[in-house]
Amino acid sequence: MSKLLLINGPNLNLLGTREPGIYGNTTLKDVEDQITKFANENGMELSTFQSNHEGQIIDAIHDSRMKYAGIIFNPGAFTHYSYAIRDAIASVDVPVIEVHISNVHKREEFRHTSVLAPVCEGQIVGLGITGYKLAVIAFKERLSL
Repeated sequence: MSKLLLINGPNLNLLGTREPGIYGNTTLKDVEDQITKFANENGMELSTFQSNHEGQIIDAIHDSRMKYAGIIFNPGAFTHYSYAIRDAIASVDVPVIEVHISNVHKREEFRHTSVLAPVCEGQIVGLGITGYKLAVIAFKERLSL
């Protein structure tokens, strides 16, 4: 069974209560449970990790080598300025799909640019929790080639 790692970055631990008009009412635990179940239904195992700390996220990316077939990553605000996370993604041979619950291109201008996108396999934005499921499907198709 292929293994995926779901990483959620800063402030995503507050899903369900943080700006529900933008992020909805679903909690992080609900997201993790739904996506774990969805991954299992699609023949994959999912591990989850959340941190508000850049270094811990970098460590999780480094530790993914030889363990995971892919990473689904919602980097939160780190998307827009973390060159350290960008370098961590580029330094491992594990493909990453960047996911954002909201459509970052409809929000403040500083959110329009991802420094991570150039080193990711793809980017899914604005589709809510469904974006995580689409990343699972993308990995399933990629791994079955």
